[in-house]
Amino acid sequence: MCKMAIVYYSSTGTNYKLCQAAAEGAKEAGAEVRLARVAELAPEAAIASNPAWKAHMEATKDVPVVKLEDLEWADAILFSTPTRFGNMAAQMKQFLDTTGGLWFQGKLANKVVSAMTSASNPHGGHEATILSLYTTMYHWGAIVVAPGYTDPILFQSGGNPYGTSVTAKDNGEIDDTVLAAARHQAKRMVTIAKKLNG
Repeated sequence: MCKMAIVYYSSTGTNYKLCQAAAEGAKEAGAEVRLARVAELAPEAAIASNPAWKAHMEATKDVPVVKLEDLEWADAILFSTPTRFGNMAAQMKQFLDTTGGLWFQGKLANKVVSAMTSASNPHGGHEATILSLYTTMYHWGAIVVAPGYTDPILFQSGGNPYGTSVTAKDNGEIDDTVLAAARHQAKRMVTIAKKLNG
C-alpha cells in the first residue's frame, strides 16, 4: 500500500481544507494517509488579534504536529502552505529546515512530492510559492509530481499546472472545482508512487 503524508500550514483554514480534499483523493486511490500540520510559530497576540486565525487554531488543535518520522515513513508527501510574498510561510520553511539529517542520509531521495497553496488574490504569488517549495525538494533528490494538465479539472479550477492553488475568500469557502483538483493531484501522486515502488 502507498503511504502518503500530507503536511500543511494554515492560519485561517484554507490550506487545511485543501488537504482534507487531498486526503480523500489519496484514500480513494488506495493510500494510507497521515495528515499533519507544521508547528505554529506566531506569537499568541498575533493569533488572538485575528478571530478567524484563533478559531482555526482551536478547531484543529488535535491535528498532529508533523514529525520527521512522517516524512521518512511516506512514499509520497504533499505539502500545502499559504503564500507569503511569493514564498512559503515561515512555519513551513522552519520545518523544512529541520530535514537536513534525513537529507544527509538520503532518506528523502526518490520520494514522490507535490505542493498546493493559497493567496488572498489571484496574482498573489501562487506559482512562485509552489516553486519555492519545489526548490527544497530538488535538493532532497525527490521526484516532483506536479498535476500539470492531466485532467480537465485543472483548467476549471484556475489552471495552475504546478499544483492546486486557490484564491482565499473572506468567508473561508473553497469552490468545488478546486477541491476536486486537490483530490486529483493526490490521486496522481499515489498512482506515480505505486509505479515507482511497484
